[in-house]
Amino acid sequence: MKKFKFKIKNVKLAFVILIILAIVLLILYYNFVFADAFAKNNFANQTIEIAEENKSPIFSIQRILVYNSANAIDNSEDQSLSNMAISQYTDISIFLDNSQTISDLSDENTVKELYIDNISISTKSENGNKILNYKNPLNFGKYQDLEKPTNDRIDFNIVNTNEENENHNYDTPTFYTDCSNPISLGFLNKDLLTNYSVSKDASSISFNGKVLQEAGINLDDINYTLNFTIHILNNLNQKFSYNMKLDVDLNGIYDGYTYKGKTTSGIEYNFFKELN
Repeated sequence: MKKFKFKIKNVKLAFVILIILAIVLLILYYNFVFADAFAKNNFANQTIEIAEENKSPIFSIQRILVYNSANAIDNSEDQSLSNMAISQYTDISIFLDNSQTISDLSDENTVKELYIDNISISTKSENGNKILNYKNPLNFGKYQDLEKPTNDRIDFNIVNTNEENENHNYDTPTFYTDCSNPISLGFLNKDLLTNYSVSKDASSISFNGKVLQEAGINLDDINYTLNFTIHILNNLNQKFSYNMKLDVDLNGIYDGYTYKGKTTSGIEYNFFKELN
């Protein structure tokens, strides 16, 4: 049996090629072994850090109040109730608790900035123009026309002193730095039904939730789920967020209105402290 002998003509070239192959193998080994292990370790450390930061909540949802009703606007020239636009509306008050961890007011549990974004509204029916925006708390329980917020974001003015409180106009989004007032919001399903005419047998129309029944509007079609994110920046410039999901059941609104309150508890109502 013959033995094959390999003779390298260019030793320097072969050495360079071996060095390059070794470097390539090291890079591949790092990418497939060390990088993956490092990423897992970094993720684990970050998860632990997030858990530590959120072990003692600074802000949480304390209570939610929801008022549901409806309204009809007569657009006929002779006020004959022959051209009605029907809208359903909801007033929402969200109270925050900033005293779970810190009893006295400090830079950590007072608000420097507050805004709402990531707004989404889902219903079975596509009828109507669905809007969520700030609503003057003095008009809670009353019909008020609303416009969509600029860039789908609601920015609140923060009231810091008693003097600012006395001089403030509550027609613009307002929140107290000490969390002593609720986040006041209004939902409006505007022009849910248009060109509605009152039947000849009826001499009047209801200007509340009863009008939905009179107009034959199915509540299952207009029950809705509301999602949005509340963002807080405290006076230490730490960021907090809460993803709100509100399932609004209009059952009972045919009687005129519904008013429901919920006192919340549990970690699912705590604001999440973000890592800087």
